[in-house]
Amino acid sequence: MSVKPAVKSSILVIALVSMVQTLSACVSTPPPAPEQMSRTQVETAPADLQLLCANAVAKSSGADSAKILPMSSSRIDSKTYQVELDAGGKKTSCLVDTDGTVKSVEPI
Repeated sequence: MSVKPAVKSSILVIALVSMVQTLSACVSTPPPAPEQMSRTQVETAPADLQLLCANAVAKSSGADSAKILPMSSSRIDSKTYQVELDAGGKKTSCLVDTDGTVKSVEPI
């Protein structure tokens, strides 16, 4: 009869250890400060300017504009963005200003 209290205490210990492990897995580190997030370090081109570049690449290469995908973009200066596009496996760089004027389209 002394086995039953020992089994009960073993089960209780296992349950407590399991619960502590489960709760410790729920604790997470706080997110980084906004100035430390990579997304805040680079300003991407607005979608309309990326589409202007995609259309310019389509015109210059003769490719179907539906198959030209913006891959990345970044602000070069206060009025200019660089957009990198994939035109069916061909990488292209486009410079566009904030007024919507495409300044250049060049293969990478």
